[in-house]
Amino acid sequence: MSDLHLRQQSVYDILRRSAARHPQKPAIRQHSVSWSYDEFHTLCLGAAAGLVARGIRPGDRVAVLSRNSNAFAIARFAIAAAGAVLVPVNFMLNAQEAAYIVGHSEARLLLVGHTELDKARAIVPQCSHLEGLVWLALDRPAPAKLDAFADWVTAAPLANPIAVESHSPAQIIYTSGTESAPKGAVLSHSAVLWQYGSILADAEVAGTDVMLHALPLFHCAQLDCFLGPSLHSGGSNIITDDNTPENLLRLLQDESISSFFAPPTVWISLLRAPGFDAADLSALRKGYYGASIMPVQVLKEIQRRLPELRLWNLYGQTEIAPTATILKPEDQLRKAGSAGKPVLHVETRIVDDNGVDVAIGEIGEVVHRSPQLLTEYFKNPEKTAEAFAGGWFHSGDLATVDAEGYLTIVDRKKDMIKTGGENVSGREVEETLYQLPWVAEVAVIGLPHEQWIEAVAAVLVPKAGQEHAADPEAAIEFCRSRLAGFKVPKRIILAQDLPRNPSGKILKRNLRETHAGAFLAAQ
Repeated sequence: MSDLHLRQQSVYDILRRSAARHPQKPAIRQHSVSWSYDEFHTLCLGAAAGLVARGIRPGDRVAVLSRNSNAFAIARFAIAAAGAVLVPVNFMLNAQEAAYIVGHSEARLLLVGHTELDKARAIVPQCSHLEGLVWLALDRPAPAKLDAFADWVTAAPLANPIAVESHSPAQIIYTSGTESAPKGAVLSHSAVLWQYGSILADAEVAGTDVMLHALPLFHCAQLDCFLGPSLHSGGSNIITDDNTPENLLRLLQDESISSFFAPPTVWISLLRAPGFDAADLSALRKGYYGASIMPVQVLKEIQRRLPELRLWNLYGQTEIAPTATILKPEDQLRKAGSAGKPVLHVETRIVDDNGVDVAIGEIGEVVHRSPQLLTEYFKNPEKTAEAFAGGWFHSGDLATVDAEGYLTIVDRKKDMIKTGGENVSGREVEETLYQLPWVAEVAVIGLPHEQWIEAVAAVLVPKAGQEHAADPEAAIEFCRSRLAGFKVPKRIILAQDLPRNPSGKILKRNLRETHAGAFLAAQ
């Protein structure tokens, strides 16, 4: 046996070891279909054998375009067992946007969920490396001329899973940043597994958890902060593709869910759901959020209505696999608004434009060193060199750090509002507006202005049933009584909802584009 096999540690290996430790324990459940660890492991090896028989070789990219499903979970580990590289694709993208990811990654196969077939067929002619589609759904017959994933998973398991070096790519996840062309973050097996270790240590994911996975698995937060670490530790996992408040409350109750992750917007939707108070959520003990800071008023409401729930705030980005810092339960109110401290395997600094640490309370860019970091941006050496300038990874996020070492994210470097020569943190203005009793959601942005170059504007979503109380002028006066004059929004825009990416982050660039002429048209 080679040294590589003796010391093998890949994304696939964590499942293999969990199956050996807990063969009969429930691993994955969706609807009425439930698999033990031993059953799930065997299905993954069957799918891996199918990939190898289809010609997939170590290092080949395999894309997955699908909503959440138990088959997606199989595909994740089957691709790793075959030594291939996972490329998850956002199912919310249009065909042209998705084709860019499939084409740029040079994926050879595209595994497609049943709701995405038309989009997948539109992708094929645009991608020269793509050799075919595979029907991912296990409970629906495959259309003509498509390989059926269901046939693979029930076939003879791959006898000898492919051994890979720990630094070999496990996945390429494309960022949903502000640039026109997304960048492919190449994450090695080692990076992903160091991230799992950080989560197990600092987010307290444990084998005793029954975890609900409702946010998209194509996103690294649900995939690698929760599904992967949960399977690593031997936890039980419920998967759903329906994240409506009604369905989530039903699953939280009926499946006795003990651990759940969602961005603040989803937590808020649960609190506002008519069935919230009637639902039995007594099993729920661990709650996680990320993508944005939880408003203080919402934190207090969660603690009042779910007094046994402990909360963690996870901050990071795709490039660090993805968790960089965590705010733990004991600090939720004491350090409200903070992103916490670096996790076990991450070293973080806040620096100025010259790479020098800023003073306590001053704004600087968040930079990291960590074995969790991406290897490179795929086929983009210029952006890779730029991101690692000075020997640290540059996150593009602006933050402050306090005397105890807690980070507070101020904004994206590109999103800081500079009005009349003064810097304004949109987050500070948002926290002020969240104190208004009729406000459900807020996004503060800078818009072009003839006099101020950029002017502060706020887009507000009223709470359901409180639309009559929405008063833009009163909101401006409220801010004026609490903020310096240059921070006060010069315009309040009412909206029914806010645009978001799949991880729940508000797409401020979309709001800036939509309302770009708001001040200019008025002049």
